[in-house]
Amino acid sequence: MVDRRWFRIVGGALLPVALLIAWQLASTSGAVPVSMLPSPEMVWTAGVDLAERGLLGLYVAISTQRVFVGFAVGAALGLAIGAIVGLSKLGDILLSPTLGAIRAVPSLAWVPLLILWLKIGEESKVVLIAIGAFFPVYTIVAAALRHVDRQLLEAGRAFGLRGVRLLSVVQLPAVVPSVVSALRLALAQSWLFLVAAELIASSMGLGFLLVDSGNNGRIDRIFLAIILLAVLGKLTDAVVGLFERWAVRKWA
Repeated sequence: MVDRRWFRIVGGALLPVALLIAWQLASTSGAVPVSMLPSPEMVWTAGVDLAERGLLGLYVAISTQRVFVGFAVGAALGLAIGAIVGLSKLGDILLSPTLGAIRAVPSLAWVPLLILWLKIGEESKVVLIAIGAFFPVYTIVAAALRHVDRQLLEAGRAFGLRGVRLLSVVQLPAVVPSVVSALRLALAQSWLFLVAAELIASSMGLGFLLVDSGNNGRIDRIFLAIILLAVLGKLTDAVVGLFERWAVRKWA
């Protein structure tokens, strides 16, 4: 088990290390202008500079907080409404067409509307991230509950299970892998919506760092923000992955 784990870690690190080496060679050999591809050292220096000024940790903390709050709100609503649509034919008929249409709206289309409704405070940013987290959870949970094995349901009913008892003992354990996959997708979507959210007159956060660096031509900071978003996204996904293994062992 330990050997397999180390094999996965080493195997997963091969491509990032290879990309880092290629990046270093391309940026220092003159093959690509520094104005287009800063060296890893330049990006590191930009990160150290922001950290020494107390900005880097602040930006990371603010963006992470926005993602977690928006993800929690959106995922909770997605679970609730997905359960209603997946378990109720009436809920499916009433809600599915409208939610399917709203799901097709691009993330940036919500920005001017949220500014008008909620102004430029934290609420508008959190709501936009919640929208991004809602639809993966809603879609997957509704579909999973709709397709629970009928033999399992009949077996549960044969043991006298009905309503909430049938849901908690049979239906929910049957869809645990799908629910956790939905949460992982929703969390990734939350990080994607973060940049759009921080376009809403934000003065702090990694999305702001991206936009501000682009306006000032600081390509080293642009690379820094992109790398931080990738690392944070992967770390949070790994945490949900640990929860997935625990949930599947306990309930599925």
